[in-house]
Parts: sequence; structure tokens; C-alpha cells
Amino acid sequence: MPFSDMQSFINDLESRGQLKRIAAEVDPILEISEIADRMSKAPAAGNNPPPTTDPVHGRRGGHALLFENVVGSDIPVAINLFGSYERMQIALGVNNFDELANRVQQLIKPEMPSTLLDKMKKLPQLAKLASFGPKVGKRGICQQVVKTDDANLLELPVIQCWPHDGEPGYGGKPADDHSGTGRYITFAGIYTKDPHSGERNVGMYRVQIFDKKLAAIHWHLHHDGARHFREYKKLGKKMPLAIVLGGEPVLPYAATCPLPPDVSELLFAGFLNDGGIELVPCQTIPLEVPANAEIVIEGWVDLEETLMEGPFGDHTGFYSLADRYPAFHVTAVTHRREAVFPATIVGKPPMEDYYLGKATERIFLPLLKMLIPDVLDYSLPMFGAFHNCVFVKIRKEYAMQARKVIHSIWGAGQMMFTKMIIVVDEHVDVHNEQDVLFHMGANVDWRRDTVIAEGPCDILDHAAPEYGTGAKIGIDATRKIPGEGTVREFPDALDMSPEIISKVDKRWLEYGF
Repeated sequence: MPFSDMQSFINDLESRGQLKRIAAEVDPILEISEIADRMSKAPAAGNNPPPTTDPVHGRRGGHALLFENVVGSDIPVAINLFGSYERMQIALGVNNFDELANRVQQLIKPEMPSTLLDKMKKLPQLAKLASFGPKVGKRGICQQVVKTDDANLLELPVIQCWPHDGEPGYGGKPADDHSGTGRYITFAGIYTKDPHSGERNVGMYRVQIFDKKLAAIHWHLHHDGARHFREYKKLGKKMPLAIVLGGEPVLPYAATCPLPPDVSELLFAGFLNDGGIELVPCQTIPLEVPANAEIVIEGWVDLEETLMEGPFGDHTGFYSLADRYPAFHVTAVTHRREAVFPATIVGKPPMEDYYLGKATERIFLPLLKMLIPDVLDYSLPMFGAFHNCVFVKIRKEYAMQARKVIHSIWGAGQMMFTKMIIVVDEHVDVHNEQDVLFHMGANVDWRRDTVIAEGPCDILDHAAPEYGTGAKIGIDATRKIPGEGTVREFPDALDMSPEIISKVDKRWLEYGF
């Protein structure tokens, strides 16, 4: 079922035994993060976690947590809300990700009506599609409390995730730079508009707190928010920006999705929520934000001023280095009465973001199949931290097909950052790392079956010799056929006959085990 706001989602999780309230006083500086890190690696909450496509890691995630007594703030902190397969499915209103994948399949590749009657039957579906767009109203709970002159970021329970976050003299930050804190807003939607088209964008970028009304916005060059910033800078116009915490639980997921160009995150969120997201105008800037958000921070991005942002403990499991990013000047903080502050911590997986990424992997399989029809299934293994590795399954029909798939993946949106691609045959379980590695060890000759290419890399890849560019490897772990270089006869794999398997299954209890 769709949830209207984050607190109704929290209450539902609690009713399912998926959320723990912590009444003890906790510090937002590192203590909450350490608790959340341990919880994200704990056994999955609930008595009967649902089966998943990732039976080993899918049964982790512990409980969602609500810290009710946070030092320095009267606002509770919610963390690890999306930190399991089950909670991701609850947030998206499905029993399994395949349901949503099928809806995405119909959206991107609808059956065309062939008769007048079929076309008439399609009209309600088209009308429903139009209803997914956001709707702008006049008021919302996100503005029950409005602070402008007295707006103060330091009153919010913003967490510090890792010991060296924001530390002067560490990770490229000048030792004499004592401005700022190690506290980061980590789980907010960053709302911007294209200055030419008015097209909205929602991204999830980290925000370092520097003072009561000063922060730094960290976005990568390829992000739409950064593109909007460059356009404002060309025009010499101030850039409005809103930091939105909470709202419908589909919003954080939509903000992280690698959507195709020109597909609005808010439209996709409406699609996920089965109804348009309600927006309200901001109080001090010309933007609209979700009416049901918990907290909204309004302000302007400075076109010239930059701040030395970072270092920051990142999803790679390492600190990303400090660098200069645009300054953000706060003009207002609005929130609902008795608001809750959502946060997350990233680091060595499994973390909450792992489950967000796995949901994307499952839901966007139809889109990847549309772009690359050879792909039967794929998996982003945990050790790859999203961009480092992808396992791909194909039905091999011609020589060098795996090479074609490898290069196609490097040309498919954000998958261009993939550092290692392993392609296997259709009988291999791509969600079983050992099965993939077994066939890689068995079927690969490193000189014949690998390709190394230069190209864009994740800018967080500290191994890349240049910032944002480096080498990537593709590995063809399929059975080799004529036309793929020097190929000796491949032997058959060991398999027991179906008759014996059936016989032993039936007699298993007789053996006394």
C-alpha cells in the first residue's frame, strides 16, 4: 500500500516488528552511526524474512531504528528504515520486486492496441499514467513550523558518520581550514530546477554542515544538479535549492534511481506510489517541495563561493578526499510539528544503500533488457560496492556475443562506470557469487577471454590513476565456441541423471539422515 508520509511508514514498520525505538540518550556524533553500522550487518528483523534473490546477504539488515533522545536536538533520528529487502518492498508497496519490474516493463514497452475497441480500453490506462505527475497545492504539513531569520542547521540532529569526516589536515583538506563540522545530511532529496526548461530534478547528494546557515553541496559532474548549477552560472543567476527530508517513502528511492534522461524523479515516484506526489511552494525560494516532508531546508547556491568539503567516509568503504564544492546559504527551515529526521550511513557493505541498490537492480532489469536484449539477468554483487562489478547472464548464440554485451553495458547510462563485467552462460546463477567465480575459473583463458578498456570511472574510485577515468575489464566466462580464438573442445559439466536425483529424493528418509 502507498504511504502518505515517512511517519506512517515508520508506524507500519513498528507494527510488523521491523523497528526498534531507542529511548536512551545518544550522541549524533559517531554514536548513532556505530549503532546503525552494527544493526545493518545484523540478522534480518522479523521471524520469517521473505525469500530473496540474494539468500546470503538478503537475510541481513537488522531493525530500522528510531532514536528518541538525541543530544543537542529535540528531533528524533530515524535510520536504517530501508535496510533490508523486506523493508524496501514495504516502502514500495509490493510483495516482491518482480511485481514492480513487471509494471516497469509495461510502462517502457506497452502493448499497442490494434483495434478501436482495444484503443478505447487503453484510455483509462493513459489517464492513470497522466495522474502520476506531481500536483502543486497551497499548503502542507512540511510548513507547519517556519523559521527564516531564526533558521539554524545546528539545531537539527545531523549525524557525523565516521571519525575523519570533515577533518582539517586529513584527506586533502588543508590543515589550517578549521571551518565546518564533520556532520552531514546524508538522506535528503536535493531539489533543483533547470533554469531554461523549468524541469525539476531530485538527486541524493551529501550536504556538509558548516554553520547555522551555511553548508556545502557535494555533487558529481555527471549529476543533473551539477548540470543545473553550470547553467545558472552561465546565466549569472542565483540558483535556488531545497533540501528535503522525509515525505512519501518512495521519494528517497526515486532520488537514487539511474533513470533515463528526461524521466522526472517525481513522475517516477508518483508511478511507484500509484498517484502524483503533492507539492507546495517554498517560503523563500521559487521551488516546490513535497507537502508531506518532515523537514525542508531552503536556500541559494552561491555561484562563486566554494567550501572545502570532505573528507567523507563513503559507500566504497574508504574516505573520499576533500575538494571544493559550492556554498549553500540557508534562507529558511520549515518542518512539520513533531518532525522526525531521517539519516543513513554508508561504508563497507552491507549498509542501507545496498538494499536500495539491489531494489534498482531487480526493478530496472526490464530496462536493461530493452537496451541490451542479450541480457537474461544480472547481479551487482555486494563486494563490488555498486560500480566495481556486475555479473551478467546470457543465452549464447554466436561467437563473441559476450564481448558485444560487455561493450554494450559500458554504453548503458551509469553502468558506464562498471569496473569489472563477468559474463556467464544461462545455466549459471548470477546471484550466487561462488557459482559465477567457479565458471570464471573454469572457462577463462586470461589472454583470450578478457578485454581491457579505458573510460569513465566512478570519481570515488581511488585506484583510478586519473580523476574519474581509468581502466575497466570485461571477462567472458561463457563456454567457448568456434570463432572465439583458439578453442579446444570444452568438456561437459558433471551432472547426476534426473532419475537418480528423483530416486534419492524419494528415499532420503530411508537412509536415516
